[in-house]
Amino acid sequence: MPASITLSDVAWSTPDGHPLLSGITLTFGPERVGLVGRNGVGKTTLLALMAGERTPRAGSVTVSGRLGVLHRAIGAEPGATIADRFGVTEGLARLRRAEEGRADAADLADADWTLEERIHAALAAVGLDAGPDTPLSALSGGQRTRASLAAVVFAAPDILLLDEPTNHLDIDSVTAVEAGLRAYDGALLVVSHDEAFLDALGVTRRLDLSARSP
Repeated sequence: MPASITLSDVAWSTPDGHPLLSGITLTFGPERVGLVGRNGVGKTTLLALMAGERTPRAGSVTVSGRLGVLHRAIGAEPGATIADRFGVTEGLARLRRAEEGRADAADLADADWTLEERIHAALAAVGLDAGPDTPLSALSGGQRTRASLAAVVFAAPDILLLDEPTNHLDIDSVTAVEAGLRAYDGALLVVSHDEAFLDALGVTRRLDLSARSP
């Protein structure tokens, strides 16, 4: 079954009861879609509903396939590394044990001998010259966005949800993010005010949420 997200008569209100979204019925398939609209209209909230991070007040959200999500605010947890962001810390430790002759039978059976090569390729795809052991705190905001994008794409989702991925990035980081997303062959749903960025990603449909808000 092709990857898809279907919203059926979805509504959501702010904690104080203000209706933000109402009667949203949409279907996204294996395509590249730009979600646009004025500030405060509910674009980020709609992405969170699709990602299962918020629950609609009414209606339903149905997802077919695996989702990857890149949030707007990307922090750096104390002590966290790029490997942590990729979720491969234990896999790399298993390889280290094998290299040092300390691996047991379970380690050898589960070892992914291509892991490091694939991590480096994912980072290179977004123009990031860093290794898995690099602390996230050592990276600039733009570099953290690149590393997080590489990690999300590395997990091979069927649909990638992105919330303003170029916010506060310098031109080099924007160019690197564009390159990484052009190389990604899954479906994209991108919240962005940057029309040139949407064009560069090959977005084929733009959905203006302003016309659908209460």
